[in-house]
Amino acid sequence: MQFCQVIVDIAHEEVDRVFTYRIPEGMAIVPGMRVHVPFGRMKRVEGIVIRLEEQCDVPEEKIREIQEPLEDYPAILPQMLDLAEYLHRTSFCAMAQALRLLYPSEMRKGRVTEKKREVAVLTVQPEIREQVRRAQLRAPKRAAVLEALERAEGNEAETAALRRELGECRGALQALARAGFVRLEQREVLRRPYGAMEALSSADPELTAEQKDVLTQLLPAVQTGSGCFLLYGVTGSGKTEVFIRAVRAAAALGKTAIVLVPEIALTPQMVCWFRSRFGEDAAVLHSRLSPGERYDEWRRIRRGEVRVVIGARSAVFAPLERVGLIIVDEEHEQTYQAENVPQYDARDLARRRCENEGATLLLASATPSLRSFALAQRGDLVLLEMPSRVSGRPLPAVHIVDMREELRQGNRSVFSGALLDGLTNCMKAGKQAILFVNRRGYSTFVSCRSCGYTIQCVHCDISMTYHASGNVLRCHYCGREEPVPAVCPECGSRYIRYFGTGTQRVEEEVRRRFPDVPVLRMDNDTTRGKDAHAAILEQFRSGAARILVGTQMIAKGLDFPNVTMVGIVAADAMLKLPDYRSAERSFQLLTQVAGRAGRADTPGEVFLQTYDPDHYAIQTASRQDYRAFYEREMRYRRQALYPPFTVIARLVFESDEDEPGRREAQAAAAEMEAFFDRRTYLKKYLKTLRVLQCPVHRLRDKYRWELVIKMVDQPVCREALGRMSELAAGTAGGCRCVCQINPQSLL
Repeated sequence: MQFCQVIVDIAHEEVDRVFTYRIPEGMAIVPGMRVHVPFGRMKRVEGIVIRLEEQCDVPEEKIREIQEPLEDYPAILPQMLDLAEYLHRTSFCAMAQALRLLYPSEMRKGRVTEKKREVAVLTVQPEIREQVRRAQLRAPKRAAVLEALERAEGNEAETAALRRELGECRGALQALARAGFVRLEQREVLRRPYGAMEALSSADPELTAEQKDVLTQLLPAVQTGSGCFLLYGVTGSGKTEVFIRAVRAAAALGKTAIVLVPEIALTPQMVCWFRSRFGEDAAVLHSRLSPGERYDEWRRIRRGEVRVVIGARSAVFAPLERVGLIIVDEEHEQTYQAENVPQYDARDLARRRCENEGATLLLASATPSLRSFALAQRGDLVLLEMPSRVSGRPLPAVHIVDMREELRQGNRSVFSGALLDGLTNCMKAGKQAILFVNRRGYSTFVSCRSCGYTIQCVHCDISMTYHASGNVLRCHYCGREEPVPAVCPECGSRYIRYFGTGTQRVEEEVRRRFPDVPVLRMDNDTTRGKDAHAAILEQFRSGAARILVGTQMIAKGLDFPNVTMVGIVAADAMLKLPDYRSAERSFQLLTQVAGRAGRADTPGEVFLQTYDPDHYAIQTASRQDYRAFYEREMRYRRQALYPPFTVIARLVFESDEDEPGRREAQAAAAEMEAFFDRRTYLKKYLKTLRVLQCPVHRLRDKYRWELVIKMVDQPVCREALGRMSELAAGTAGGCRCVCQINPQSLL
C-alpha cells in the first residue's frame, strides 16, 4: 500500500499543511501531479502531490483515497516543489498560493482546454486515385474534395480550409469518410503568441572586445553550472548580444535558459531577437497573453520543446528542465517585485533556482540597483563591465534645461525653447524622437484658482487626473471616473484650471506644433488591448510615426536605430515622492530614457527639463556616471539607515472605518515591542518601530494605517518578520492586513 502527501488548493491558514491520502491500486502517481481528492465535506477538490510514502502514522480508517490524477504527467517538476517551499517560507504565504504560481491559473478547475481542428487525410493509394476520382464524377463535390486533397501538401488539409476553397462540403467529406477514401481526425493546434511577428533569421554580428571579455568570464561558469554575475554595461553597449551568445552556449551543452525582462512592452522586441536566432526554440510567458496562448506555451515548455523562455517576472517559474542559465535584464526594475500575495522577488527566486539546479545567474543593467552593486563590491556577485557603446558610438549629449529660467523669460509652455529647437532639427533631418513624461493623462490635477480647492477622488485621498480623451477626471488608484465640473464644488467659482503635464497634453502640444508629423502615444491608456504594446512599437520601428510620447514603458531596453533625440519633459516627477528610493529611481529612469538616443551611426541628443538642475541624481544621470551616484546615495542610505543597510517591514491595516485600523495597528505595535523585549539578541538590531497613517490614508474606500519596523539586515531578523506575518494573518476587528518586506512603494 502506498500513500502520498497532498497540499489541497485552498489558501487558508487552517489548512496550510500536508494531508495524507491513499493511492489506489494500479494508479500511477508521482510528486508534482495535480489530483482530485475528497476533502472535509467537499466531495472533490484539487490538490498537488508533494511526496510519496510507503508508511504513515494516520489510522487507516481515517485515510481517504486519491480520486484521479488531472494529467498523466506531473504539472510541477520536482525541483520546482523546492522553489515553492522556499517561497512559502520566505514570503510567509500559504503553500497553496506558492504552488499556484507554478502552472497556468486557467488549468485550475479546467478553465482552459486544448484547441483542436479537424483535418481531412486522403487514404486512397496513389495507384488507384484516378480510378476512385472518376467513380465520384457523378458527385462533383466529392470529386472536387478528392482533387483538392491530392494537390495538398501531404495529401491532407483542414476541413475549414476546404470549405473556404470549395464552399460547403461537409456532406461530401462524410460520404468519402464512410467509403474509406478519406479519414477525418482532430488535431491539436498550438496558440502562438506574436505569431504574426516577423522574425527573419539573422547572422551573428561581430563581437566587440568588451563583449568578448565578458563572455570569456561568463561561459566557463555556464559550462560548470555555477556563478552569479552582475553585468554593468552602459546603454547601447550590446548586452543583448551577450545574452544570445550565453544562451547559445548553454543550448550547446544540452541546457536551457530563462530570460526575464521587467516590462511586457519589452517582451515582443526580445522575443523577435531570440526567434531570429533560435527560431521555434524560443517560447514566451507573461500575463498579457490570452489564457489559451499561456496554456499552450506552458505545455510546449513542459514537454521540453523549447530551449529558451522569455518573459516577465512570472517566467522565473517556467517548467524548464536542465536549466543552465537565468538572465535578469534591467535587474534594477521594481517590477520584478510582486506586490500581491505571494510577494515574491523574481531576482531572489532566480538565484535560488540557479542554486538548486546548478545554473548560472546573470543580472544585467546600465543602472544596477544599489543592492546588487553593493553585493558585487562585496564579492557576492562577479562584476562584469562594458563601459563603451558598440562600434565606439558616443553616449548622447545631454542638455540640462533650467525650467525656472524658462518661466522667468515668460515661457509657460510644456516645452522649453531648447527642447523645441532640438525636436525641430530632428524632424528636419528625417529622424525620430522620443518624448518621455512620467504621467499619463492630460493634467496631473485640477484645481480652483479662486479658493485653491483640488478635486480628489471620493474613494481615495488622491487628486484625480484629467484625461482629455473622454473629457473625464480619473483616479489612477481605483479607476473611478467622473465628469469635469463646470464650477468649483467648494466655492462655486468658474476658475477651474488644469495643472501639471501628462502624456495626453504632451501629445496634443506636439500635434499642434508639428501638424504634419505622425505621432504615437504609449501609456496604460493606449496599451490595454491585446498585443497593443507590440503594435505601437512596430509602428514606430517601421517609421510610420516619427515621434513617440510615452511613460516608463518606453524608457528602457528598447532599441530604435533612427531615434536621435530624446526629450525628458519633467525630470523632477519622481524626485519629490516621499520615498527613500526616489533619487535612485530618478537616476535610473533618466539614465535609461536618455540611452534611447543615438544607438546607431548618428549621434544622439537629450534635453532634460528640470526645476532642480543641481540635484545630484540629475547631474550624475546627465553624465551617465553611475559610480558617482552610487557613492553619494550609499552615504545617504548608511547615515539614514535605509536598505540595503537595513530591512523595512510594514504591516498595512485596512478597514471600512478609520478607528479599527488604527486600533489594530497600535495593538500590533504593542505585540512587536513585547516580542523584541523578550528577545534581547534581536532588540539590538531594531532601529524603528512606529505606527503611522499611510501617506495615501484612504484608498478604494478603505482607511489605512501602517506599522513600520526598521531593522539592521541580519539573517536572525527573519524571526521578527515571521512574527509580523503571523500578526497579519491573525488580524481581527474587521481589518485586513498585509505584511510587506522592503515594499516597492511606501505610499
